[in-house]
Amino acid sequence: MAEISDPDIASFSIVDYVVFSLVLAVSIGIGLYHALTGGKQKTTQEIFVADRKMNSIPVGFSLLASWISAIALLGTPAECYSYGTMFWYICGSYIFMTLISAHLFIPTFYQLGITSVYQYLEMRFSVAVRLIGSIAFILYMVMYMAVVLYAPSLAISAVTGLDLWGAVLTVGLVCTLYTTLGGMKAVIWTDVFQTCVMFAGILAVIIHGSIELKGFGNVWKINEQGGRIEFDVFSVDPTIRHTVWGLIIGGTFTWVGNYGCNQASVQRYLSCNSLKQAQLSLYVNMILLYIVLSLLMMCGLVIYALYANCDPVTAGYISSPDQLMPFYVMKELGFVMGLPGLFVAATFSGALSTVSSGLNALAAVTMEDVIRRVFKNVAEHKAAIISRILACVYGLIAIGFAYLASQLGPVLQVAISLLGLIGGPLTGLFSLGLFFPWANKWGAILGSLCGFTVSLWIGFGAFVYPPVPTKLPLRTDGCLISNDTNTESYSIETATSFLLGATTEATVPEPYPKIAELYSLSYMWYSLVGIVVVIVFGLLFSFLTGATNPRDLDPRLVCPVIAKVFCCCPGRCRSIKYCGVLHDRSLSEKNPDPYGQIPTSENGTVAADDTFL
Repeated sequence: MAEISDPDIASFSIVDYVVFSLVLAVSIGIGLYHALTGGKQKTTQEIFVADRKMNSIPVGFSLLASWISAIALLGTPAECYSYGTMFWYICGSYIFMTLISAHLFIPTFYQLGITSVYQYLEMRFSVAVRLIGSIAFILYMVMYMAVVLYAPSLAISAVTGLDLWGAVLTVGLVCTLYTTLGGMKAVIWTDVFQTCVMFAGILAVIIHGSIELKGFGNVWKINEQGGRIEFDVFSVDPTIRHTVWGLIIGGTFTWVGNYGCNQASVQRYLSCNSLKQAQLSLYVNMILLYIVLSLLMMCGLVIYALYANCDPVTAGYISSPDQLMPFYVMKELGFVMGLPGLFVAATFSGALSTVSSGLNALAAVTMEDVIRRVFKNVAEHKAAIISRILACVYGLIAIGFAYLASQLGPVLQVAISLLGLIGGPLTGLFSLGLFFPWANKWGAILGSLCGFTVSLWIGFGAFVYPPVPTKLPLRTDGCLISNDTNTESYSIETATSFLLGATTEATVPEPYPKIAELYSLSYMWYSLVGIVVVIVFGLLFSFLTGATNPRDLDPRLVCPVIAKVFCCCPGRCRSIKYCGVLHDRSLSEKNPDPYGQIPTSENGTVAADDTFL
């Protein structure tokens, strides 16, 4: 762990511990409240989808909190500080992500009345496809939660002096406790509270820095002089780390994987009391995303402006850019008792919200996709108890994996780099089912396997031969460099590349071989590559094995994307717009409503046959 060599840095005070503890106490209190009120979490519907009674505002806040993790809170300012403002263009992807998710993905999932999004894959294809999706999600989410717990804890502890494993255990256990007790209602309302805490911590940094530098105009000017203000990389070269097209187009497909078909997000949509509210929650989330990303980028500009002549990393005060935010808070704001505690609370609020979302989603997927398939007649009160136990078990697993993460060293970086590569093939699998009525189960199985293979191959190759991004110049002529520097630390920049774009600076001991050129693709395009591979090979294998006749499909399982995009076309073009799917025809004499609920079994889950393939 790095030691701070700057003698002027403040230490964590009793008041800071009190502020931090209060935030954790409020989170537990929200969980207890929802455990003792309402339906008291006695049904899986209340635990997983809050009895479908939520409205768009808290759900929108919860969506934001689910994906703006502590890694993002620390990594985004570091990204701006090290590489400049190009990453700001990813805001352009938010509107397209919102439109696609709200109007192409959500309506199908909401109208089916499902709990696990992977139930859709069984209805559309087969049990085997459902299991592929479920297993990939479980592996992905467990690794991600471990990183979200461990990486920011290490960065914070290195600067503030907080005990590393005390922080990991405290945050992990508190999160597990209120998620287990209060279910989805507790998760959503703690997300709202924790989002407010995050905003308070971020604003404190911006306001203080602007006052210190006599206005944000001066902050901008200093960053211009330092070469940080950059918005003109319009190259179409996909190997360039950040371009306008990569951030907007590639970013769109990356975020669609998170918001369009990820279980953690879909559960929030399903908790809304109507489809309109579910769609509106995404627009609330979009506005919040614009605000929080801009504020975090502004934090990076403020930190650079203050340390333009004395880079703390080069000077040896800290060991990685991920520690810039906590270093700034402890050094510049440490004189205000309670403010460092507020910042640490804000950072760990990002971890709490992300992990709680993951725990509830993992419990839902395991309950619906595994346990209820094996034990078909589980009583509802027993299912509720099992669901709580699952959330608790996954919380302990995440804490355990966080410990393993600290021991794996470079292997952990491999695992983190894989996180951004799993979402692409999964999004491709759902897209294959929703938008291509000719796809069959064999196309889905073989296409998804091809997608995962290609994605993991690219990810592994990029780890073995990592691209070397060029950081912008930094200066140390304004500070005294300490010779007592221990640079042994874990960097979360690779993890941030999945969400918000910071990648680990690699040291190249010798020239790469020619094959390394295959792995130089910018990480912003990884998701799109996975999606395209799944769809192309999925359709190829579908037609080779006998494509599905669109007229035989349940219209509720296919999104009429062409009809929605070209909604103003005359009615006589309808059959073309629907690609042969009979969206206008009643499904059967027994169920004349083409948008009615899918038949359910006695325990409330979607009825399905037992055929594996």
